[in-house]
Amino acid sequence: MFEKAFMYWRVLATGLSFALFGMGGVLLRVAVFPLLNLLVRNEATRVRLSRDLIRHSFRVYIEMMRVLGVLRYELSGLDKLERGGLLILANHPTLIDTVFLMAFVKKADCIVKASLRDNPFTRGPVRAASYIANSGGAELVDDCIASLERGNNLIVFPEGTRTGADGVIALKRGAANIAVRGERDITPVVIQCAPATLGKGEKWWRVPPRRVHFSITVQDDVAISHFTSEGASEVLAARRLTDYLQHYFAGKYQHHV
Repeated sequence: MFEKAFMYWRVLATGLSFALFGMGGVLLRVAVFPLLNLLVRNEATRVRLSRDLIRHSFRVYIEMMRVLGVLRYELSGLDKLERGGLLILANHPTLIDTVFLMAFVKKADCIVKASLRDNPFTRGPVRAASYIANSGGAELVDDCIASLERGNNLIVFPEGTRTGADGVIALKRGAANIAVRGERDITPVVIQCAPATLGKGEKWWRVPPRRVHFSITVQDDVAISHFTSEGASEVLAARRLTDYLQHYFAGKYQHHV
């Protein structure tokens, strides 16, 4: 009886969490960021403050979900993120992976869908923080490399979308192109969620039978020189790196399951 009542509570709490996320995005857009625009004239400073505000807001949001009983979480290896100019690649099992990483990565930049710049709930934060829009143009890789060169920590999900229900991780080559062309080592992050929830195509109200547990582990860096040596072309190096990461994330993910 208690377990059933707790499941109903988690459905309610999950819905409340998503409602508050949307309300928070609107509040930032109509009140906080316009005020920041008036008070801070320097664009670089304004972007930095906007990203700091988003990071702290996401920390509060995650803690709120923990208190409400929606989830639990543990973090390992966060000290490895206390650097600048990191290319952070992560697997993507759930809808809120971005929220978790943005909450705990300082000076974070990320690639967002161009549609989010026009979404009433997300366009305020996305525009104020000047995140990179994935417009599908050839300049996307250049924009990512430029962000890294400015000392930002770039978060990329190489799958390009959430992992499918079958659990098969299939990577696109865009992240490898950023690493190869930008000559950047990779900082991998493995995200595990058990039981599975908020996956691709899943409805938010289909909560699992027990509270979910997120495990987020920052792994040791992967040196890009292993793939660019011996005169390998950028195309070949990116292909090698993608194949490596494909097996890397699949193996790490299955190991954590």
